[in-house]
Amino acid sequence: MSVDDFRAPGNPDVAPRELASWEPGVALWWATLGTSDEDLARVSDWLAPAEHARAARFGREFLSRRYIVGRALLRWVLGHAIGVPPAAVPIMRGARGRPKLEGDSGIDFNVSHTEGVALIGIARQGRIGVDVEHAGRSVRADGLARKFLTPAEQATLAPLPEAERRTRFLRYWTCKEAMSKATGDGLSAPFRELDVKLADTIELVQGPAPYEPSRWRLHAVDVPAGYLATAARWATLR
Repeated sequence: MSVDDFRAPGNPDVAPRELASWEPGVALWWATLGTSDEDLARVSDWLAPAEHARAARFGREFLSRRYIVGRALLRWVLGHAIGVPPAAVPIMRGARGRPKLEGDSGIDFNVSHTEGVALIGIARQGRIGVDVEHAGRSVRADGLARKFLTPAEQATLAPLPEAERRTRFLRYWTCKEAMSKATGDGLSAPFRELDVKLADTIELVQGPAPYEPSRWRLHAVDVPAGYLATAARWATLR
């Protein structure tokens, strides 16, 4: 099936846009999460009852709307990948609460949201994790660096002006967050033991199992200005 076989939300700014992939078997999609009431009502029909129940638990309407649109877009993208309508995409809760597809499709996926945008990653082999952050996010880079970065990474921040330290910390953070989302470890991942090298290409140079560098590929995703994003592909052991 082609993308044209699926109906995306009518607002062209909301419809998911496929980004350039950095290696075979990986697809990356970008979308904004605002939409009209008409489109919201239409794509809401794609969600499962449990997803509607979760949307209803958000305390603010705009958060509920963003969740509905984000989940609908995820279903749209996954439906395109496996050849079924969005409402028929069999999403289930996997180990550690990490979403997965039912059955043996061989497809892994991950989603990251920030400030009304979403990044979706799909891998046909191994696992994928993605993380997107607003580049202007206010963070206390020095304190967070001591908590989450290795000594070698902290040393690269030290000589930079404050604004550049924040940006560099966020770049490191997207790398580590993407890896922790691929494994399902989340914030329990050993962030201070994951040594990342930022250069023309991003590289994990040191980490304990299952973060052995030979099993990971990191990529700085080319996203719209004002955002930083990383995709991490994990070659899992069968």
